[in-house]
Amino acid sequence: MKKPPQSVSGKLMRPIFFTIGLLMVALGLIGIVVPGLPTTIFMIIAAACFFRSSEKFYNWVINNRLFGQAVQDYRSGKGMPLKAKFMAWTMMWIFGMYAIFFGIPDRLIFVRFFVFILLIIGTIVVYRVPVKKV
Repeated sequence: MKKPPQSVSGKLMRPIFFTIGLLMVALGLIGIVVPGLPTTIFMIIAAACFFRSSEKFYNWVINNRLFGQAVQDYRSGKGMPLKAKFMAWTMMWIFGMYAIFFGIPDRLIFVRFFVFILLIIGTIVVYRVPVKKV
């Protein structure tokens, strides 16, 4: 993908995008070893941030042997395998419901409601991603 020309505001935003990209990579790498924490979505966000800030790091993400193909498929519009969708939904709802019923104190009912709304939004977002033909 060809990068758009940099405007003044774009040059000011580069360090912010780069920092967010590094944070997403860190979360994605943690997700490789922590069950329930996704890797691919964090790497997709990192790729989007690096696309706007660092060609070197963008190329590292999309060419990585562990998650690069999934990121490339998503960014090119091919989507994700149906099995990955079901895994995403399952993990999202298991950990989300655990947080709602056991992890969030009773006095924080608004936080429980917010987490539930995020679960619904996440479900819709994953649903809208095309199913990749394997």
